[in-house]
Amino acid sequence: MESFLQARDIIPFPPGENSSDTLIGNSHLNLTTLEHWNYTLFTNQTLSNGSWCLLAWEPWIADFVMPNGTFVNATWCWSPVNSIGERAGTSIGFAVLFGVALVLTLVALNRHGRLYLPVTKRFYPIGRRWQWYWGIIVSATAAVSLFTAMDVDRYYLPELPLILTSFFWFLMQLGTIAQVWEAVRHWGSWMERQFIDPDPYALRDDDRRSQVEFYLPLVFYLFWWLNFFMIIPRNWTPIQHQRYPEQVIIEAEPAATDARFKAAGFLLFVCWCLTVFSLRHSIKHYRPRNRGIINRFVGFIRMTPLRFKLLIPIALVVPVYQELCAWKFEYSPLNLAGNRAAIFAGGYVPALLILYIQVIFGFINENEDKELKRQRIVRNQQLDQEMGIVQKPSWWARVNGEVVVPGESMRDQLVRNVRELQGGNKARNNDSPVSEDIPMSTVSSPTTPASPPPLYTGRSERIRQERTMQAVADVLFPENRNIEAERRRREQELMMDGPAPPPPAAPPPYPGARGTTVGGREGSVAPSVNSRLSQQPPQQIRSMLDV
Repeated sequence: MESFLQARDIIPFPPGENSSDTLIGNSHLNLTTLEHWNYTLFTNQTLSNGSWCLLAWEPWIADFVMPNGTFVNATWCWSPVNSIGERAGTSIGFAVLFGVALVLTLVALNRHGRLYLPVTKRFYPIGRRWQWYWGIIVSATAAVSLFTAMDVDRYYLPELPLILTSFFWFLMQLGTIAQVWEAVRHWGSWMERQFIDPDPYALRDDDRRSQVEFYLPLVFYLFWWLNFFMIIPRNWTPIQHQRYPEQVIIEAEPAATDARFKAAGFLLFVCWCLTVFSLRHSIKHYRPRNRGIINRFVGFIRMTPLRFKLLIPIALVVPVYQELCAWKFEYSPLNLAGNRAAIFAGGYVPALLILYIQVIFGFINENEDKELKRQRIVRNQQLDQEMGIVQKPSWWARVNGEVVVPGESMRDQLVRNVRELQGGNKARNNDSPVSEDIPMSTVSSPTTPASPPPLYTGRSERIRQERTMQAVADVLFPENRNIEAERRRREQELMMDGPAPPPPAAPPPYPGARGTTVGGREGSVAPSVNSRLSQQPPQQIRSMLDV
């Protein structure tokens, strides 16, 4: 690698067998053709004409050059011919660690992204998953950046791998800040969810707190996207021009330390400050308050979760190191011969630590829906204790047969409950001696059970409810069926044509009662007017005028 960092000078072509031949390595090339196409031999063992560059030592030297300037079996200068160096070896180790973090992040996403409660409009599931989505993006971009960094050492002259590793490194930096932001923002949302779960109207929706929580993510991602547009859309070609010291000073270093890179680092620092403000806002509104400036600061430190006590300082390294690279090119990952310790310690270690801290606390903390269900159970138990209500144990329903049969209708459940109240659930075994002593005989029912009422097919909801209540009453109170059947039979008899049914038998006259004799016989009672009218034929109604 040190060969292309030396001063590049022009050297004459080695002599060959004649004046039109040159011997480079063990290959004889046509000197006239090389001079015709303006090829020059440099001290860094390259053969170039400004447009094409070939390696000029064994075993990479071309075997033959044609009159049209085409080389046979040549190797370009931008080829991975070197062995793996210090940068490539370290990159492989970090890539493996980021790969493991990617797998663990997927497991944590499955753990915390699963739903156990119905989705509410105020708290969408995507909100708690974003921190894990950004963790996946950080792991993927870091792995790509590190794997392409292996070819940075292997290429004889720097080219595309240096641009790719720098490009994905900046994307990893953006993803790291976004991951910390989403973790802090969602923690505040989780605090709010626990705060309003006992009382949904405990917090207003139009106060300053809600306005801040609405506009703060918009402001954060505004500066986040400004950092993106300051870095990513640019001409990356000058950065790869690091083939000799003069080229590094003239082209690469000015391109890597321009005003856009300096402004991008400041914008990323603003994103970090907004993250701290979001944490302070959540602690202020959802945690116990403290009075006084000193007490507020102490309370802010004490109320901050341990996870954020680790994440926030580590995340500060990201914008600080990015700003340092914009001012000091020797510490930048854009520098081909930059400080390896600074590149990996300031560029990759913070992102790796943030990923593993997130994963560790992701496995420690419980799913939010499960935690919310647990809190509801605890609150209900406290309310029951205050009201003196004792809940039955879980085995009570199984012991008493209160098991819901799959596919059982409400009517079947009511019938089963009535039978249990009447002792019908005490079924005896046919093989028991008690059943053998009971004589089997036909038991006649004194009354005929009433047939179930016909189903109502009309549109009146009131009539449908009355029919349903009547059916339930028949099941719960079967003794009323006989009374209802007798009433219906009586109504049918009254509605029939012909003489009215005889009235109920009158009680016998008390002793000494006087009655009008009929036919001169004592004890006979003269028929009343009603009895005479009842013996007449019924009136036939022929029109409405008769009514």
